[in-house]
Amino acid sequence: MDIISKLAKKAQNNWEEPSVTIAFLGDSVTQGCFEVYKTSEKGIQTVFDKNSAYHAYIARILAVLYPTVPVNIINGGISGGSAPHGLARLERDILIHHPDLTVVCFGLNDSGKGQDGLVDYLTALEQIFIKLEESGSEIIFMTPNMMATEVSCHIKDDHIKKIASEISKRQTEGGLDQYIEGAKDLCKARGITVCDCYAKWKILAESGVNITELLSNKINHPTRDMNYLFAVSLVETMFS
Repeated sequence: MDIISKLAKKAQNNWEEPSVTIAFLGDSVTQGCFEVYKTSEKGIQTVFDKNSAYHAYIARILAVLYPTVPVNIINGGISGGSAPHGLARLERDILIHHPDLTVVCFGLNDSGKGQDGLVDYLTALEQIFIKLEESGSEIIFMTPNMMATEVSCHIKDDHIKKIASEISKRQTEGGLDQYIEGAKDLCKARGITVCDCYAKWKILAESGVNITELLSNKINHPTRDMNYLFAVSLVETMFS
Protein backbone atom coordinates (compact mmCIF):
# COMPACT_ATOMS: atom_id res chain seq x y z
CA MET A 1 0.00 0.00 0.00
CA ASP A 2 1.03 3.61 -0.57
CA ILE A 3 0.98 4.26 3.19
CA ILE A 4 4.08 2.10 3.59
CA SER A 5 5.86 3.93 0.77
CA LYS A 6 5.08 7.23 2.49
CA LEU A 7 6.40 5.94 5.81
CA ALA A 8 9.57 4.68 4.14
CA LYS A 9 10.17 7.96 2.30
CA LYS A 10 9.67 9.94 5.50
CA ALA A 11 12.12 7.65 7.31
CA GLN A 12 14.72 8.25 4.60
CA ASN A 13 14.21 12.00 4.38
CA ASN A 14 12.54 13.33 7.51
CA TRP A 15 13.40 16.95 6.71
CA GLU A 16 11.69 17.23 3.35
CA GLU A 17 8.99 14.55 3.25
CA PRO A 18 5.58 15.38 4.81
CA SER A 19 4.38 13.75 8.00
CA VAL A 20 2.01 10.79 7.75
CA THR A 21 -1.59 10.84 8.98
CA ILE A 22 -3.75 7.75 9.59
CA ALA A 23 -7.42 8.25 10.48
CA PHE A 24 -9.87 5.79 12.02
CA LEU A 25 -13.60 6.12 11.46
CA GLY A 26 -15.84 3.86 13.51
CA ASP A 27 -17.95 3.24 16.59
CA SER A 28 -17.28 2.59 20.28
CA VAL A 29 -14.60 -0.03 19.62
CA THR A 30 -12.67 2.51 17.54
CA GLN A 31 -13.18 5.20 20.14
CA GLY A 32 -11.75 2.96 22.85
CA CYS A 33 -14.70 1.72 24.91
CA PHE A 34 -14.51 -1.29 27.20
CA GLU A 35 -16.52 -2.26 30.32
CA VAL A 36 -20.03 -0.95 30.97
CA TYR A 37 -21.68 0.17 34.20
CA LYS A 38 -25.06 1.50 35.30
CA THR A 39 -25.66 5.22 35.73
CA SER A 40 -29.37 4.96 36.51
CA GLU A 41 -32.17 2.38 36.56
CA LYS A 42 -32.01 1.89 32.80
CA GLY A 43 -29.00 4.00 31.91
CA ILE A 44 -25.55 2.58 31.23
CA GLN A 45 -22.17 4.11 30.46
CA THR A 46 -18.93 2.68 29.19
CA VAL A 47 -15.34 2.86 30.43
CA PHE A 48 -13.32 4.98 27.98
CA ASP A 49 -9.66 4.02 27.56
CA LYS A 50 -8.36 5.28 24.20
CA ASN A 51 -4.79 4.34 25.08
CA SER A 52 -5.85 0.67 24.91
CA ALA A 53 -7.72 1.00 21.61
CA TYR A 54 -6.32 -0.72 18.53
CA HIS A 55 -5.17 2.52 16.86
CA ALA A 56 -3.01 3.27 19.91
CA TYR A 57 -1.39 -0.16 19.49
CA ILE A 58 -0.84 0.53 15.79
CA ALA A 59 0.95 3.76 16.70
CA ARG A 60 3.25 1.77 19.00
CA ILE A 61 3.99 -0.83 16.32
CA LEU A 62 4.79 1.82 13.72
CA ALA A 63 6.98 3.64 16.24
CA VAL A 64 9.06 0.46 16.50
CA LEU A 65 9.24 -0.06 12.73
CA TYR A 66 9.77 3.62 11.81
CA PRO A 67 11.13 5.31 14.97
CA THR A 68 12.04 8.59 13.24
CA VAL A 69 8.66 9.04 11.55
CA PRO A 70 5.99 11.19 13.23
CA VAL A 71 2.68 9.45 12.56
CA ASN A 72 -0.45 11.46 13.28
CA ILE A 73 -3.30 9.28 14.56
CA ILE A 74 -6.84 10.64 14.16
CA ASN A 75 -9.40 8.88 16.36
CA GLY A 76 -12.75 9.30 14.63
CA GLY A 77 -14.60 6.69 16.66
CA ILE A 78 -17.80 7.60 18.50
CA SER A 79 -19.69 5.28 20.84
CA GLY A 80 -23.01 4.22 19.35
CA GLY A 81 -21.94 5.28 15.88
CA SER A 82 -23.18 3.76 12.64
CA ALA A 83 -22.21 4.04 8.98
CA PRO A 84 -24.83 6.76 8.27
CA HIS A 85 -23.61 8.68 11.31
CA GLY A 86 -20.02 8.25 10.12
CA LEU A 87 -20.95 9.64 6.71
CA ALA A 88 -22.66 12.66 8.28
CA ARG A 89 -19.54 13.62 10.24
CA LEU A 90 -16.91 12.49 7.72
CA GLU A 91 -15.86 15.99 6.70
CA ARG A 92 -15.74 17.31 10.28
CA ASP A 93 -13.92 14.40 11.90
CA ILE A 94 -11.78 12.90 9.11
CA LEU A 95 -11.43 14.77 5.81
CA ILE A 96 -10.43 18.03 7.49
CA HIS A 97 -7.22 16.27 8.58
CA HIS A 98 -6.31 15.13 5.02
CA PRO A 99 -5.39 11.57 6.04
CA ASP A 100 -3.03 9.46 3.94
CA LEU A 101 -4.96 6.36 5.04
CA THR A 102 -8.40 5.98 6.58
CA VAL A 103 -9.50 2.79 8.33
CA VAL A 104 -13.29 2.40 8.33
CA CYS A 105 -15.04 -0.01 10.69
CA PHE A 106 -18.83 -0.14 11.09
CA GLY A 107 -21.40 -2.89 11.49
CA LEU A 108 -21.91 -3.65 15.16
CA ASN A 109 -24.52 -0.96 15.78
CA ASP A 110 -25.87 -0.92 12.22
CA SER A 111 -26.83 -4.59 12.45
CA GLY A 112 -29.28 -3.75 15.24
CA LYS A 113 -31.67 -2.43 12.60
CA GLY A 114 -31.98 -5.88 11.04
CA GLN A 115 -32.80 -6.49 7.40
CA ASP A 116 -34.50 -3.09 7.12
CA GLY A 117 -31.27 -1.25 7.87
CA LEU A 118 -28.96 -3.13 5.51
CA VAL A 119 -29.51 -0.89 2.47
CA ASP A 120 -28.89 2.27 4.51
CA TYR A 121 -25.71 0.71 5.92
CA LEU A 122 -24.29 -0.24 2.53
CA THR A 123 -25.35 3.05 0.93
CA ALA A 124 -23.62 5.05 3.65
CA LEU A 125 -20.49 2.90 3.46
CA GLU A 126 -20.27 3.39 -0.29
CA GLN A 127 -20.62 7.15 0.08
CA ILE A 128 -17.89 7.15 2.73
CA PHE A 129 -15.61 5.26 0.34
CA ILE A 130 -16.38 7.61 -2.55
CA LYS A 131 -15.68 10.74 -0.51
CA LEU A 132 -12.45 9.28 0.86
CA GLU A 133 -11.31 8.32 -2.64
CA GLU A 134 -12.09 11.82 -3.89
CA SER A 135 -10.03 13.28 -1.05
CA GLY A 136 -7.00 11.18 -2.03
CA SER A 137 -7.00 9.01 1.09
CA GLU A 138 -6.20 5.32 0.86
CA ILE A 139 -8.88 3.14 2.45
CA ILE A 140 -8.99 -0.04 4.49
CA PHE A 141 -12.36 -1.42 5.51
CA MET A 142 -11.81 -3.41 8.69
CA THR A 143 -14.50 -5.90 9.64
CA PRO A 144 -15.38 -5.77 13.36
CA ASN A 145 -15.20 -8.31 16.14
CA MET A 146 -17.90 -10.86 16.90
CA MET A 147 -20.41 -9.96 19.58
CA ALA A 148 -21.48 -12.12 22.53
CA THR A 149 -22.74 -15.59 21.69
CA GLU A 150 -24.47 -16.05 25.06
CA VAL A 151 -25.49 -14.14 28.18
CA SER A 152 -22.43 -14.26 30.39
CA CYS A 153 -22.71 -15.52 33.96
CA HIS A 154 -20.62 -12.48 34.94
CA ILE A 155 -23.51 -10.11 34.15
CA LYS A 156 -25.65 -9.69 37.25
CA ASP A 157 -27.81 -6.67 36.41
CA ASP A 158 -31.16 -7.54 34.78
CA HIS A 159 -31.16 -4.55 32.42
CA ILE A 160 -27.68 -5.32 31.11
CA LYS A 161 -28.64 -8.99 30.85
CA LYS A 162 -31.52 -7.99 28.57
CA ILE A 163 -29.17 -6.01 26.34
CA ALA A 164 -26.72 -8.92 26.22
CA SER A 165 -29.54 -11.32 25.30
CA GLU A 166 -30.70 -9.15 22.41
CA ILE A 167 -27.19 -8.68 21.05
CA SER A 168 -26.23 -12.34 21.38
CA LYS A 169 -29.27 -13.28 19.28
CA ARG A 170 -28.12 -10.85 16.62
CA GLN A 171 -24.81 -12.69 16.56
CA THR A 172 -26.00 -16.29 16.76
CA GLU A 173 -28.94 -15.83 14.35
CA GLY A 174 -26.73 -14.38 11.61
CA GLY A 175 -27.78 -10.74 11.72
CA LEU A 176 -24.24 -9.38 11.97
CA ASP A 177 -22.99 -11.93 9.44
CA GLN A 178 -25.34 -10.50 6.85
CA TYR A 179 -24.02 -6.97 7.32
CA ILE A 180 -20.38 -8.05 7.18
CA GLU A 181 -20.89 -10.11 4.03
CA GLY A 182 -22.71 -7.21 2.41
CA ALA A 183 -19.87 -4.84 3.27
CA LYS A 184 -17.25 -7.23 1.93
CA ASP A 185 -19.18 -7.65 -1.32
CA LEU A 186 -19.34 -3.85 -1.65
CA CYS A 187 -15.59 -3.57 -1.05
CA LYS A 188 -14.90 -6.23 -3.67
CA ALA A 189 -17.06 -4.40 -6.20
CA ARG A 190 -15.32 -1.07 -5.53
CA GLY A 191 -11.78 -2.43 -5.13
CA ILE A 192 -11.52 -1.43 -1.46
CA THR A 193 -8.89 -3.23 0.62
CA VAL A 194 -10.42 -5.36 3.39
CA CYS A 195 -8.81 -6.32 6.68
CA ASP A 196 -11.07 -9.22 7.64
CA CYS A 197 -10.78 -9.43 11.42
CA TYR A 198 -14.32 -10.80 11.70
CA ALA A 199 -13.19 -13.92 9.84
CA LYS A 200 -10.41 -14.38 12.43
CA TRP A 201 -12.92 -14.14 15.27
CA LYS A 202 -15.05 -16.73 13.47
CA ILE A 203 -12.08 -19.10 13.31
CA LEU A 204 -11.58 -18.66 17.04
CA ALA A 205 -15.25 -19.49 17.68
CA GLU A 206 -15.07 -22.56 15.44
CA SER A 207 -11.96 -23.67 17.34
CA GLY A 208 -13.75 -23.78 20.66
CA VAL A 209 -12.78 -20.35 21.99
CA ASN A 210 -15.40 -18.72 24.22
CA ILE A 211 -15.99 -15.50 22.29
CA THR A 212 -18.06 -13.88 25.03
CA GLU A 213 -15.11 -14.08 27.42
CA LEU A 214 -13.00 -12.12 24.92
CA LEU A 215 -15.32 -9.13 25.34
CA SER A 216 -14.57 -6.65 28.11
CA ASN A 217 -18.25 -5.86 28.65
CA LYS A 218 -19.37 -9.43 27.77
CA ILE A 219 -21.52 -7.83 25.05
CA ASN A 220 -19.66 -6.24 22.14
CA HIS A 221 -16.43 -4.49 23.20
CA PRO A 222 -13.25 -6.56 22.81
CA THR A 223 -10.87 -6.75 25.74
CA ARG A 224 -7.76 -4.60 25.71
CA ASP A 225 -5.68 -7.64 24.76
CA MET A 226 -7.98 -8.51 21.85
CA ASN A 227 -7.49 -5.02 20.43
CA TYR A 228 -4.03 -6.26 19.49
CA LEU A 229 -5.67 -8.59 16.95
CA PHE A 230 -7.02 -5.54 15.12
CA ALA A 231 -3.70 -3.72 15.32
CA VAL A 232 -1.53 -6.58 14.08
CA SER A 233 -4.03 -7.47 11.34
CA LEU A 234 -4.12 -3.87 10.11
CA VAL A 235 -0.33 -3.55 10.04
CA GLU A 236 -0.15 -6.83 8.10
CA THR A 237 -2.72 -5.42 5.65
CA MET A 238 -0.69 -2.22 5.24
CA PHE A 239 2.36 -4.27 4.27
CA SER A 240 0.45 -6.54 1.85
